[in-house]
Amino acid sequence: MIRKLILCLALLAPLPAQAEKLANKLFGAADQPSGQDATPIGSYARGCGAGMVALPETGPTWQAMRLSRHRNFGQPVLVQFLEDLSKSATQIGWRGLYIGDMSQPRGGPMTSGHASHQIGLDADIWMLPPKKLTLSRKDRENISSIPVRSADQKSVTSNWTPRHAALLKAAASDARVDRIFVAAAVKIEMCKTARKSDKKWLQKIRPVPGHDTHFHVRLKCPKGARLCETQTPSVSDLSNGGDGCDETLAWWVSDEYLNPKPSKNPGKPAPRKKGPREYTMADLPRQCADVLSSR
Repeated sequence: MIRKLILCLALLAPLPAQAEKLANKLFGAADQPSGQDATPIGSYARGCGAGMVALPETGPTWQAMRLSRHRNFGQPVLVQFLEDLSKSATQIGWRGLYIGDMSQPRGGPMTSGHASHQIGLDADIWMLPPKKLTLSRKDRENISSIPVRSADQKSVTSNWTPRHAALLKAAASDARVDRIFVAAAVKIEMCKTARKSDKKWLQKIRPVPGHDTHFHVRLKCPKGARLCETQTPSVSDLSNGGDGCDETLAWWVSDEYLNPKPSKNPGKPAPRKKGPREYTMADLPRQCADVLSSR
């Protein structure tokens, strides 16, 4: 009897950190949303999503791309936003939108790709204007978007059009949007061409590397979502207090940033931070365990 009790206690004891299963494997294995009320939990890059819903694979003004990734899920507010923006796209002359990665069915860290997209409030929208919205599943795996930023990263290409600018303005002008990530060259071009009397929305357009073929929309935490961590600083707290088009924007396309010289005095390297693909459940909000276990 005592031996059986000792064995049971040993099985219940917490595993050592190196033996814990990675969170991205657990969330990546979930093929359906949790049966809970919809709520984003944690931060955009360290969290999960309860009660998510799927963006239909095809709609009247959109198609979800790369369906094999199973990442066309989000909070209801995100799905509604994407449907609304795709309708706005038709008003600027596009047929609609090709929607890239959103979140996994229960959010959480992904096995590949993004560090964020974890709580169901992020979505990638292709820069490729759709020629048709009847692509097959196979077509959606093989077709690619287009780059709107030059190879040297300093300017936009001929793929960039006023309609791209109009689409980004429509997205940034939406009250649900917190910020939008684009290539620095796109932000610079938009600062040049936007009307001086109508540039406040530009503060939401943020330069971030790796966004030359799509733009990344991030929504605000929905009202009442107490477990959702709002980003700091918010878009209303930019240091320049304006549209983000000041002289510091040029730094993003400077040689200093694009081609940094090795330091002559490197000193002691900073300790490496754990990445999202190394997170265990202990690294996420405790409510994420309930999201995983919910039916």
